[in-house]
Amino acid sequence: MTVATTSRRALLALGSNLGDRRAHLEAAVRALPDVVAVSGVYETPPVGGPEQGPYLNCVVELRTTLSARQLLEVARARERAAGRVRRERWGPRTLDVDVLWIDGETVDEPDLEVPHPRMFERDFVLVPLADVAADLLPAGYDPAAVPDIVRVADLAPATPADAEGGAGPGE
Repeated sequence: MTVATTSRRALLALGSNLGDRRAHLEAAVRALPDVVAVSGVYETPPVGGPEQGPYLNCVVELRTTLSARQLLEVARARERAAGRVRRERWGPRTLDVDVLWIDGETVDEPDLEVPHPRMFERDFVLVPLADVAADLLPAGYDPAAVPDIVRVADLAPATPADAEGGAGPGE
């Protein structure tokens, strides 16, 4: 396992299409460590899997010393906290958190690939990614040219008070 001694940029994708979708995203963002930026929240159609409702998606930028494996553990903990139950691949979920990218790190393990192998193929990742890491977009990609993905909200990054269990903005 790679352990970073200096902080570097990491990007996580968050999505929800069950229950209070926005509340699931807000709670996850508040609980993530080292957040420096959060994309807008976009309503997106589901891709693959069974028939299901639309998702809310966002991308979160971290400045962190955590390894890819540690970030995956954080992601799974956030999913469990949101009550996610893994029943069906690409099925509906209260919260999905994927490790997309970590500057300077590549991982190819059965349960973790960084960069995420499909991040550059999915508009529901690329459109919010444009808000926080436009430098990673494929050449010529235009998020404004994706008509079925609509920005519906903004989330604030976690504050130091949130990390200590205090009230965040608007609470």
